[in-house]
Amino acid sequence: MDHNPIIVALDVDSAGEARALATRLGEGVDFYKVGMELYAAGGMEIVRELKDRGKQVFLDLKLYDIPETVRRTVAQVARVGVRFLTVHAVGPVLRAAVEGKGDARLQLLGVTVLTSFGPEDAAELDFTGTMAELVERRTRRAVEAGVEGIVASPLDAAAVRRILGPGRILVTPGVRSAGRDRGDQKRVATPYEAVRDGADYLVIGRQITRAADPAAETARILEEIAGVVA
Repeated sequence: MDHNPIIVALDVDSAGEARALATRLGEGVDFYKVGMELYAAGGMEIVRELKDRGKQVFLDLKLYDIPETVRRTVAQVARVGVRFLTVHAVGPVLRAAVEGKGDARLQLLGVTVLTSFGPEDAAELDFTGTMAELVERRTRRAVEAGVEGIVASPLDAAAVRRILGPGRILVTPGVRSAGRDRGDQKRVATPYEAVRDGADYLVIGRQITRAADPAAETARILEEIAGVVA
């Protein structure tokens, strides 16, 4: 397999636990997600440690603030050398993030709708359309703003890929192998289905990180999707 699409979500509450997981996973994983929980515990230091191990880092901060704050934050992150950074797919936020990135190699991902959201949550946002329509609207907005990719549910992967075309990145969280616990995710699909429908990367957390043997579970998932990954 030339391309390993797995990004392991280090959704743990300490830098020490993150280090231990990365050590156990070894060479089988080269891409990690640092979300808000771990960032609050370990900050940019854990990001730098992962990079020093030769790993790629997806900094999942889902930025959503006034444009000037977003612009300045993205400029700071760009200096560290992470691969992906998330921002909410809202017009002013997207445009500020693109401006803050400038010519850096950082790749910005627009977050469409959280995978824990269902129709009732969209109603709370006073959106009267379907979830699919909201995802499509935000995807088009992100493309127009010039970000490099999208984060979307695997259930939306095929529709989002049609909008993105082949040139932009699609990252799907909410991925679980058949029979695995869904946790707090409402809109999920299997790794095979997500890649088949156009995902470039799969964010997988508990299925791997809470496995008795995380490295073996990673290898098993790679076998599961081997038929659709070049």
